[in-house]
Amino acid sequence: MDNLKSHPPPLALDNLRVIKVLGKGAMGTVFLVYDTSHDPSALSPFAVKAVDKSIFPSSKPDADRRARWEASVLSSFRHPFLPTLLGFSETSDILCYAVPYCPGGDLNVLRYSQSDHVFPHSVIRFYLAEIVLALEHLHSLGIAYRDLKPENILIQQSGHVTLTDFDLSRSLTPKKNLNSLEFYSDPENDDNLPPPPTQSKRFKQFAKLILPKRKYTSATITRNGPRKVKSARVSPVSRRNPGSFYELSNSFVGTEEYVAPEIVRGEGHEFSVDWWALGVLCYEMLYGATPFKGKNRKETFRRILMMEPEFIGKKNALTDLIGKLLDKDPTRRLGYRRDASEIKEHEFFQGLRWDLLTEIVRPPFLPLKEVTELTEEVKKCGIKITEYVQKLKAPPSPLWSPSHDEWRRNVSFTEF
Repeated sequence: MDNLKSHPPPLALDNLRVIKVLGKGAMGTVFLVYDTSHDPSALSPFAVKAVDKSIFPSSKPDADRRARWEASVLSSFRHPFLPTLLGFSETSDILCYAVPYCPGGDLNVLRYSQSDHVFPHSVIRFYLAEIVLALEHLHSLGIAYRDLKPENILIQQSGHVTLTDFDLSRSLTPKKNLNSLEFYSDPENDDNLPPPPTQSKRFKQFAKLILPKRKYTSATITRNGPRKVKSARVSPVSRRNPGSFYELSNSFVGTEEYVAPEIVRGEGHEFSVDWWALGVLCYEMLYGATPFKGKNRKETFRRILMMEPEFIGKKNALTDLIGKLLDKDPTRRLGYRRDASEIKEHEFFQGLRWDLLTEIVRPPFLPLKEVTELTEEVKKCGIKITEYVQKLKAPPSPLWSPSHDEWRRNVSFTEF
């Protein structure tokens, strides 16, 4: 594969045997596998994502492109809270790439295992800190993640986190024709800022469905009524803001409960959408529910645009952090100007030794050691990935119902 940042070893697909299916999505299936040649006792299983390029002929180019993009992104990672690409292989029908297996499941499963389905502040602080470092590294590479949610945060055997699923991420393009002058933006005085970008016809039609009784404008809604957005686009600001030198993306992607207001409004977006999603994630970890969920997609998007998050009890450092991450104006959102540095300096993380996170040997939760050595019966029944993919092409049973992992719906009206 030409655009891989490094050259991982090829996967010998004929030697791989499926232990179980870890997950299945629109773009592929993730298997837990072992290599019969190098690891016959399955002491070191790993995960393989297989994209069948023949299942959806109409979307084959998009599926192929996304899979190649994700593999390329994975090949560039060298970070303790991001996955590494272990191998890559491709046939005429399928494209496969391997990453380390995380036996602790995802953060949503871990939250539901708690007696009250929420985390204490100390646990939230630990997981948020590691996620902030992962996002900081992605942004330093010019990549907006765009799909942060509990299901995409996995727990490693060590108890530390790793992000997964990068098929909705995007590399933002640096702006051209920037001179060496120091730019600035005063959010209290925006008379000289350029107007917001023109919204596409499709987004205007989409907006009418969400706000049918209001004239749709690029306004931020507050408790006191509409407030003008100071800058709906990324205006020239301090060079310390990594988003200020990147072109905005107009793709409509994400998971509906985590989608940022600027994505719904169709005004273009950059790295700040990840900090919005971090605020939604933090709220869900604290209260066990996302802050803007409605009875349907239309109502959810209306709440994202118009409703402020509701907090219980006295205000504290954690609720203050959430409120600043969930500012509907991306130019005022915490993390917009100096990215992760602003978030690290927040009171909620006061005293945290960011450089020592990876050295913590007793994280809040440690996965149980799995007995990975397979019995002879399981080995005998193990089949190849290529054979399993062929079986997945069979029509689904009429009794099929969505699994727990498919409760949230991904929104992807892409202009990738």
